[in-house]
Amino acid sequence: MRQSRRIGVLLLLMIFMVFQGCEKQEVQEKTTLRVGVALYTQDDPFINALTDCLKKEFQKKESDTLKIIMTVRSGKEEQSVQNHVVEEMIDAGCDVLCVDLVDRTAPSKIIEMAKREEIPIIFFNREPVEEDLMQWERIYYIGGDARQSGIMQGELATRLIQENSRIDRNQDGKIQYVIMEGEAEHQDTIIRTNCSVQTLTENGVVLEKLRYQFANWNRAQAENKMTQLIHQYKDGIELVLANNDEMALGVIAAYDKLNYPPQKRPAIFGIDGLKDGLEAVKNGTLQGTVYQDKEGQALQMANLAVDLAKGNSITGYPLQNGKYIMLPYQKVDGENIVDYMKK
Repeated sequence: MRQSRRIGVLLLLMIFMVFQGCEKQEVQEKTTLRVGVALYTQDDPFINALTDCLKKEFQKKESDTLKIIMTVRSGKEEQSVQNHVVEEMIDAGCDVLCVDLVDRTAPSKIIEMAKREEIPIIFFNREPVEEDLMQWERIYYIGGDARQSGIMQGELATRLIQENSRIDRNQDGKIQYVIMEGEAEHQDTIIRTNCSVQTLTENGVVLEKLRYQFANWNRAQAENKMTQLIHQYKDGIELVLANNDEMALGVIAAYDKLNYPPQKRPAIFGIDGLKDGLEAVKNGTLQGTVYQDKEGQALQMANLAVDLAKGNSITGYPLQNGKYIMLPYQKVDGENIVDYMKK
């Protein structure tokens, strides 16, 4: 009888130890999620700001049971380089890809590699053509509606022109304008330019085009191009529409270096609402910008990446056509700049 009790006690101890071991193992187990982020370049301030926001969102999601490793690589503005970068990320065992395409018309190689390994893709910033997004059910796009940004820029410029007759400095009833454009053939370049100009004309502003200049989203290129235009047109330029804030800031730098007084400068508008652009709106050298919600885009990307990697349902996401998450832009000028300086 005593022997039986000893055996019973030993069995209970063994069972207790097994359960204890299981509990310790459960506590120690940690899921690791690997996210590969492939950028078109690391020289674009908006993309860098968005990437920083994405990093913060992933850090917020980490816990005792979840570790997220985010690897960021640049395609160095060459699609072949980006394809190789993505291949290396896949070989390293990434669970989900976030891709800012170099060439929005050439995602097929990346899609083919990811599909073969069943790794979901979130494209961002540069929207692939719809046919490419339909190649596989685990492909998504997160960004902003470029059409909306162009319309809003045009609305900001329209309001200023209609409320301030001094914009038309030569009083000829027309606004002589220049556009600083992003990359040739980039969808945001084409759409932002067309929509901003169309919005102005639809609202009764008579425009006279002086020059469209490609400055590739770059501040230094825009400064150089604008310097040439100022030498050509002197103070005859009344309005400058830039496809992003970086180029708008380059335009401002050109006027600064040539010591142009405020009364001889054109009205200047940008798009993106990054820190330097907002500072320029605050100090009055930039008349307005259109805020692109990088924080909202990063949040949606982080949420979707984790859910896709874990195989969770994504029915709660605001997907358009089952593929697109579009975050709204917001107009920023001197009246509401304080609200955006806090972001």
